[in-house]
Amino acid sequence: MAIDYSQFPSPCYILDETRLRENLALIRRVKDEAGIDIILAFKGFAMWKVFPIVREYLSGATASSLHEARLCREEMGTLSHTYCPVYLEEEFEEILGYSSHITFNSLSQFERYKGKVLSLDRRVSMGLRVNPEHSDVKTDLYNPASPVSRLGVTSEHLQGYWPEELEGIHFHTLCESDAYALEEVLTHLEKKFGHVLHRVKWVNMGGGHLLTREGYPLEHLVRILRRFKEKYPVEIILEPGSAIAWQTGDLLTTVQDIVENNGVKTAMLDVSFTAHMPDTLEMPYRPKVTGAGDPQLGKPSYRLGGTSCLAGDFHAAYSFDRPLEVGDKVILEDMIHYTMVKTTTFNGVKHPAIGMWTSEGKPVIFRRFGYEDFKNRLS
Repeated sequence: MAIDYSQFPSPCYILDETRLRENLALIRRVKDEAGIDIILAFKGFAMWKVFPIVREYLSGATASSLHEARLCREEMGTLSHTYCPVYLEEEFEEILGYSSHITFNSLSQFERYKGKVLSLDRRVSMGLRVNPEHSDVKTDLYNPASPVSRLGVTSEHLQGYWPEELEGIHFHTLCESDAYALEEVLTHLEKKFGHVLHRVKWVNMGGGHLLTREGYPLEHLVRILRRFKEKYPVEIILEPGSAIAWQTGDLLTTVQDIVENNGVKTAMLDVSFTAHMPDTLEMPYRPKVTGAGDPQLGKPSYRLGGTSCLAGDFHAAYSFDRPLEVGDKVILEDMIHYTMVKTTTFNGVKHPAIGMWTSEGKPVIFRRFGYEDFKNRLS
C-alpha cells in the first residue's frame, strides 16, 4: 500500500515498514544460504523504534562508539560487535560491558587494552582491523582502504606476526559495492594476510555490501562466501549499513517560497541539505525526487533550496510536469539509510519528524523535534 504523505507532518522522514521487511527477508535468505552471520550497522541505520522488526530477521549489530554499543544492548537486546577507530581510556571498560566482540584499529591499541579484556569474568573475542589496500570506492571521503588510511593495519606491520590473543580479523573497504568488488578485495586480503586467515576464528568483512540493490549478484555472493569458508574454517560476518534500509523511505518536504535571480528559480523547502541530507553535498550525489527529473527544455525547472543560510545549501535544477507553488509537497526519495544518522541542528533549523507507514497502511509518528532538542546539544 503506497504511503499517504498527507498523514504526516512536513518535514518528516517516513519509513515504509513493508519495504523494510522485504529488505530484511532478502538479507536473511542470503545469510542462511551462505551459512554466515549478517548484522545491522548502526552507522547506516539506527532508527531504534523499529529494532523489534529488525530482530525478527537479524540477531546482532555492530557499534563504533560507546553510545552505539549501549544502544545495541538497550534496544537490540544483545551485545555488540564493537569496533572503534580509537578507544578512550575513560570509556573502554563500559564499552566492554556492552560488547561480545571488540576489534582494535592498531596493534598499539590492542597492546594497551588487551589486559582489561582478558581480566573480564566473561569472554570477549578480540580482533584486529586490517587494510588490504584495495577498494572500488572512487570518492576519497568514503574510501577506507588507501595505503595511507588511518583505518586498519597494513601488512607491513605484521610480517608474519600475529598475537595469539587475537581471534578475529576485520576489514571494511567497500561502499555500496557488489559481490565482484568483494571478490577482488578477498584476493588482496589473501595475498597480504593469508598467514593470518588460518589462525583466526572469525572474519568480519565489514559493510558496503549493497545486497538489496536491484541487480545485485546474490548468487555470486553466496558462492564467494561458501568458497571462502571451505578454504578457511572461520565464521564470516557481514555488517551492511545501506542495504538494510535501502529505498525503504523518503523525506517529505514542502515548498515555502520561490526565489528567482537572473533567470534561475529556486524552490525553497522546509529542510536543509547540509543539516538533514549531508551526503548529498559531501559525496556528492543527486537525490531522486518523486515526479521530477533532469532539466528538460520547455518544462518548469527549479533548483531545490535548503532552509539554512549556507550558500551551498541547494541542489541543481530539477524539471517538473507543472510549475511549483508555495505549499506543494516535494518528496526526496531513499532518505532513510545514512541520512537520519548524520543530521545536525546547524543554524537551529527545524529537524524533520520521524515516522513510519505501517504494513497495515497506518501512519505512526515516532518523534517530533523542537527548540529543546537544539538547545540541549549546546551549552
